[in-house]
Amino acid sequence: MKPYVRITRERPQAPRAWRPDVRSALGGAIGGAVAAYFIDPQRGRTRRHMAIDRGGAAFRRVGKRLDRGVHVKIAFARGHAHRLVHGLRRAPVPELDDATLAHKVESVLFRDARVPKGRISVNAERGAVFLRGEVASPDLIEELERAARRIGGVRSVENLLHQPGTLAPHSSGGALLHREETAEHGEAR
Repeated sequence: MKPYVRITRERPQAPRAWRPDVRSALGGAIGGAVAAYFIDPQRGRTRRHMAIDRGGAAFRRVGKRLDRGVHVKIAFARGHAHRLVHGLRRAPVPELDDATLAHKVESVLFRDARVPKGRISVNAERGAVFLRGEVASPDLIEELERAARRIGGVRSVENLLHQPGTLAPHSSGGALLHREETAEHGEAR
């Protein structure tokens, strides 16, 4: 059986009396100065009203910034959603006739100042583009072919460009192929 009273040899300690430390003294001094500033009989009322007005203005400013930030985030999200939706359903590229397609390819390719405009010929037949002529570097030849393939309405590119001093590659079709196809379908040219 356990005794009801516990007997120990230790003496119970009396509660410690509160002693001011540096933090509480500093806090009390600051609190007293603020109270004296706002309770001053001559200017205290003006100071209290100014503090309330400034605090309210700061609160409203923060609210407006947060509101503006939320609106900007919403606008960006809507823009990304529209971009995704419109990127998925692209408008069909209108079918261009051969002359218009050739002019379109020329205008895109000849924007670059490095391209010799008088030495390159561009023809188009049923969406197939033929590039003929002399170009100084093989890198430029490949770049021109890639640029022509990216143009809307171009179905294929026949690159017959070559460097000066080398033989021009032979075409695998062109006008001759076009004449044979139309002759098969009974159209006279």
